[in-house]
Amino acid sequence: MKSLFKTTAIVSVSLVLFFACKEAPTLPFSALPTSATELFYLSHVDSLKNSISLGVPGKGSMKNGKIIPYSGVNFHYFSKASYLGGRAFVNHNLKELVLESYKDLYAQFPEQQFGIMECSKKEGGQISGHRTHRNGLSIDFMSPKMKENNPYYGLDNLGAAHYLLAFNNDGKLTVEPSIEIDFEMMGQHILALNKKAKQHHLRIKKVILKKELKDDLYKTKSGSIIKKKGIYITMNLPPRINEAHDDHYHIDFELTK
Repeated sequence: MKSLFKTTAIVSVSLVLFFACKEAPTLPFSALPTSATELFYLSHVDSLKNSISLGVPGKGSMKNGKIIPYSGVNFHYFSKASYLGGRAFVNHNLKELVLESYKDLYAQFPEQQFGIMECSKKEGGQISGHRTHRNGLSIDFMSPKMKENNPYYGLDNLGAAHYLLAFNNDGKLTVEPSIEIDFEMMGQHILALNKKAKQHHLRIKKVILKKELKDDLYKTKSGSIIKKKGIYITMNLPPRINEAHDDHYHIDFELTK
């Protein structure tokens, strides 16, 4: 996704003003939300009703979508504007799986940080800038990056502009080749999601990653396991879609019985 919504800033400002004017929830003073994103999360969190995903990611909708937390001990959502614009909702099963996978990754890699990018709207349906993401079972994940073999987070707070980053076919940032994709950590994340997906009545349907980067992933220890397990990574994509998935990887999930 290289062309992103232009109206989000206007929408997000309106939402911030709206929620800033609402009466604060009844909480101990120390627990009061300290940011617009915390207030937005508290205003939309709902654990009473399960989600219902209808149709498929490219043609569907959702009921009772659940909002992903803006941040946690080892993850953060990539854009405040996107979050306040209501684009961080998923099926309740997927929310539980994503959060559990980050707990597992924290136990293995406590120093590593991960980034969540766009999900779905609360009721699903068409979301600008995406062909899918319509039934709460699709998520974009920020590609982990490294510089001189150390984790690198200097580009993680670009917001929507992160979708515009360009990496070459070797996974190196075109404007600064010393910054490159950490394919091993990408693979570890995919494996963490796959490991407990069944417990949450889900399976990974497909991973979308620029096809020229797939071999770089498979060369890693975690990537070789992904290949053995048969986790499907798309083989062919239209050129525009292919180029759009150099800075992030998109995962479509599907519900199981």
